[in-house]
Order: sequence, then structure tokens, then C-alpha cells
Amino acid sequence: MYGLVLIEPEGGLPEVDREYYVMQSEFFAADPENGVAAFDIQRGLDENPTYVLFNGKKGALLDENALKAKVGETVRIYFGNIGPNSISSFHIIGEIFDTVYHEGSIGGLKNKNIQTTLVPSAGATIVEFKVDYPGSYVLVDHSIYRVAKGAIGHLVVEGKEDPNVIRQGK
Repeated sequence: MYGLVLIEPEGGLPEVDREYYVMQSEFFAADPENGVAAFDIQRGLDENPTYVLFNGKKGALLDENALKAKVGETVRIYFGNIGPNSISSFHIIGEIFDTVYHEGSIGGLKNKNIQTTLVPSAGATIVEFKVDYPGSYVLVDHSIYRVAKGAIGHLVVEGKEDPNVIRQGK
């Protein structure tokens, strides 16, 4: 199985401007033969994935595939970690999650103002945040060397800069 299933409460979740699904996964691949990479059991046993990816492939959330929003919008990301082994330290560089539904529990614990949230293997979370400033925000698994294995994406925010959001020191 690969993906997320959302069962909303009666009446749904509070409305937001943008919703995205992001799935992290590890792949344990041998050196490809004729363009096909077979599963490498030893890499799995060593817990050393060849790739750690968002949405199943390198670059799935980069360039023309980047997530998009506008200044002032509220974004909700349903984030799943299929694993199969590692915990994800989901983080967006330059952003704070206004609300985190702990382990995806809509009716349960909601944390506020979180920078990084842990998502267990075969687990999920829901994060919500308002984007206040234009730019390209970087989605990562903050076990940061996983970026080199493919766990990176962008949220591109368009709109007018507000000098009250970011002030230069004097």
C-alpha cells in the first residue's frame, strides 16, 4: 500500500486556501541493470536506503512540480511517511506550522507553533500554516542528509513583500 486515506469528520475540516498531500518513502535499490533497479535486501537490513523521496520520485515537488501558494493564504499539508523503516522529521525551512494534528488525529491533540514534527513509519500528520511572505520555502526531512537521497521539495509563495514581516537589523 502506498498513499494516504483521509476520513474527515462530519462537516469536514475548517476551510483553507490550499491543500496538498505529500508522502515520504524509502527505496532500497541495487545498482540498476538495463535501467531496472531491483530490491536490495542487504540495504534494507542495514537500514541504508538508496533513495528517500517525496511523492515517489526525485524532483516530485521541485521546479514546475513545486507546491504553490499566495501571500496571506493558509496551506494544509497531509503528510504521510510510508517508511518502511525511518521516522521522518518533517520541516519546512522558513515556516512555522500554526497547527499540527499529532499523528493525523483530527479529533485529538493539536499542537501550535511547531517547527518540525516527527512522523513515524507508516504514520501521518496534518500541518496548517499561513504564508506571510513571498519566496521559495524548502520541504525537508530534517534528518538532513536525506535531502541528498531525494527528500526535498519547494513551496513557492507569490505575492507582495510586507516589510513588517521581515525587518533588517540596524
